[in-house]
Amino acid sequence: MLAVVTDSTCDLHPDRVRQLGLHVVPLHVLLGERSFLDWQDIDPDAVYDHQRGGGNVTTQPATQAAFAALYRELLATHEGVISIHLSGHLSATAEHARQAARALNAGDRVQVVDSQFASLPLAEVVMAARDAASAGGDMQAALGAIRAVQEGLRVEFTVPTLEFLRRGGRLSRTQELIGNVLGVRPVLGFDGGHLKAVRRVRAKDATRDILGQLEERFGRDPVAVTIGHAGRDPARVAELKAAVSASRLNVAQGRLQLMGPVIGAHVGPGTYGLLARPYAG
Repeated sequence: MLAVVTDSTCDLHPDRVRQLGLHVVPLHVLLGERSFLDWQDIDPDAVYDHQRGGGNVTTQPATQAAFAALYRELLATHEGVISIHLSGHLSATAEHARQAARALNAGDRVQVVDSQFASLPLAEVVMAARDAASAGGDMQAALGAIRAVQEGLRVEFTVPTLEFLRRGGRLSRTQELIGNVLGVRPVLGFDGGHLKAVRRVRAKDATRDILGQLEERFGRDPVAVTIGHAGRDPARVAELKAAVSASRLNVAQGRLQLMGPVIGAHVGPGTYGLLARPYAG
């Protein structure tokens, strides 16, 4: 049996992680001088409340020691481990995983994969690997499933306010001011593992703009759609669900995902993303 490992920026709820039989190594969330394990010691809304109150939030990668301990445990009971992580351009987590595998002299029994994603798309990649492993697939089958999802999905995010991108150093105060005056927001996407502003749109048009891109990509082909939202906001989530339902997408499967503490630390409350991928049935 192949064990599937990921990190906490996949943003799968711990209950869902247990249900799927995944193994998750947490990153660290720092609120002032206090350090918490992502998703384990702190709930996402605690981070968003702290940010709304003007508090600073920073993050640290998962440690090599945490990976080594988990790999050692899993290799005693599994034929191999596939370990799938957020983009190396966003965190040193994947490199720490590689260092742990090398230190254990695990050879081909541990394969570390840089997903080139975080949050919603990372979860999709991880679940695809898990499905392949649960069906009895070997390492190559899991790697093939990962590549198929990486190549097939499209995901974009946007933010309701520029404040937290500015706090995190992704925008200057001048860019924040201009964006607010013009009422525009960046649409963010992954490009070669980097999270970049792929275009800018008026805030009120952002959801329709992202859905238009998904419609252009997938047409009427059946798709699985994931809505991700930073913070528990039933009214806003209902609006996003309604927008997806009213779109021309042929939604065969839907999923809702709460964006977690580490991701939220960098983008802020109210950020949302829409992901679509071909539906395989």
